[in-house]
Amino acid sequence: MVVLVAALATACSDADAVRPSDDPGAATSAAPAPRAASPTDQHRNAAPPADQNRPAHRGFSDWDVGARPLPLRADGFGRVLPTPRELRDRRLPTTDHLSPPPDERFRSSISRIGPRIRDRMGTSWRPSCPVGLRDLRYVRVSFWGLDDRPHTGEVIVHRRAAHDIEHVFARLYRARFPIEGMRIATSLDLDARPTGDGNVSGGFVCRQIRAGSSWSAHSYGLAVDINPFQNPYQRGDLVLPERASSYLNRDRVRPGMLRPDGVVVRAFADIGWSWGGNWHTPIDYMHFSATNG
Repeated sequence: MVVLVAALATACSDADAVRPSDDPGAATSAAPAPRAASPTDQHRNAAPPADQNRPAHRGFSDWDVGARPLPLRADGFGRVLPTPRELRDRRLPTTDHLSPPPDERFRSSISRIGPRIRDRMGTSWRPSCPVGLRDLRYVRVSFWGLDDRPHTGEVIVHRRAAHDIEHVFARLYRARFPIEGMRIATSLDLDARPTGDGNVSGGFVCRQIRAGSSWSAHSYGLAVDINPFQNPYQRGDLVLPERASSYLNRDRVRPGMLRPDGVVVRAFADIGWSWGGNWHTPIDYMHFSATNG
């Protein structure tokens, strides 16, 4: 599946630059290194493994995520197109890039960025980035998919935010808030042509803000995007993901959408993070960060 680079590499507001303060190192617990996702995994959704002891969920769309590259606009983004019928109430099953939990208990771990995770990150981190690898943490958490199954997700954040993010996702899991996919950004994602239908939640990616020279909050590991397709970014005539315009109608509430009074916004607010859905222009419904703008 193409990770929504609009969410991580391009989509978030040019108001989200931040510089983290010095902070004592957080204690970590070792997490097993994940299997590297293949290019096929990166670009497609697949049904959950058949060996889970529950019937297959019916009614999922057969939309082939990542299979329809968009023509480019002059600004380099894909052309904004109407939301396909299959995605107007998006409930695609989650592709398991990591082993799903053996039961419905919430599980989490925090670890340093080891060689295998560093290799998977590829160009999403470079020596010129404003935060070093030693100040980043790899966080694994359980989450509920739109397929009503528990899955294992991964996110990279700054070390001083790692335990807070762990607690946020524990709250989301208890509330059974659905997330379609959650994994780290890789070079494959950053190099992929835009298809406008990605929907992977994530955190760290090293980039500057658009139309500026400051670093994004994502470049410090101090921003997280949740369900980008159900919670798109809009500035003028630009919508990211480019096929998600249907979800600009926030009055029609569908699974995976973030609400001002919902558990996700409250959970991030409780750790002091702001929500891009409260901004006026641009508006960034997917985006949470340790910034005030």
